[in-house]
Amino acid sequence: MNLDQIDKSILRLLQADGKMTMKEISKQLNLSATPIYERIKKMENAGIIEGYVALIDANKIGKKLHAFANISIKDHSRSAIEKFVQEIEAFPEVLECHYVSGNYDFLIKVLVEDMANYNRFIMEQLSAMSNIGKVETLFSLSISKKTTAIPI
Repeated sequence: MNLDQIDKSILRLLQADGKMTMKEISKQLNLSATPIYERIKKMENAGIIEGYVALIDANKIGKKLHAFANISIKDHSRSAIEKFVQEIEAFPEVLECHYVSGNYDFLIKVLVEDMANYNRFIMEQLSAMSNIGKVETLFSLSISKKTTAIPI
C-alpha cells in the first residue's frame, strides 16, 4: 500500500494520541470523517496499523529495572531457533526479542520490579531453557529517550 501525505498525517496523529476520534482527526486535516474512517480501515486491513494500546508508566506500577540480555544459543538449527523464540515469547518479563548479527544470537529487553526479580527470571526461567549457551546482561541506568512512534 502506498501512503500519501494524508495517510501519513493520520498515522502521525494516531501515534501521538491513539484515542483521537475520527471527528478530531478530520477537523485537524480539514476533511470529513468518512474518508478518514475509510483510510484508517484500509491501513488496518493492510497491517500498517497493527493495533491500539495504552502506554503505561512502568515505574508507577513497580517495574523499575530495565535490562537488555545478549544471548548465545548452542544449537543454531532452524527448529532450535524456532523453539527458542517460542519459549522466550512466553515470558511476560520479555518485552522484545531480536534475532541479531554479531557475537550473540539474540537480544532481549526485559522489564521487572528489581534485581531480585531479574535474578529469579535468569535462574528459574532463562537458565531452564536447554539451548542457552551464554547470557550477558546490560542494565539501564537511565532512559533519556523513550518513544513508540515510528518516524513517518
